[in-house]
Amino acid sequence: MIVKDIVDILQGEIICEGDLNQEIKTACGSDMMSDVLAFVKDQSVLLTGLVNPQVVRTAEMMDMACIVFVRGKKPDESMIKLAQSKDITLIQTRFRMFTACGLLYSNGLSGGCTI
Repeated sequence: MIVKDIVDILQGEIICEGDLNQEIKTACGSDMMSDVLAFVKDQSVLLTGLVNPQVVRTAEMMDMACIVFVRGKKPDESMIKLAQSKDITLIQTRFRMFTACGLLYSNGLSGGCTI
């Protein structure tokens, strides 16, 4: 799956465009960045309802290519500029986290190992 596929599956709106052809192998859904840092390994996309600069910084630290904001949340201009500087794609979707994760999973994207 590539980033563009995620946009299509989630009926998303691109807020900040990075590499839309980058391959995405796994995903993580969380509003707690401490959990993302502690438990996420080798994830490519983060789904979250949290809208603050720490989300972009966490994605950068974990080498994530894409952040999806669920429930229609939209990042502010400072977050968009930070994501642009880090070449991270930002996507907004109207779906709730559970639904968005389920749609991606049912279309072949895994969550990776649990431990």
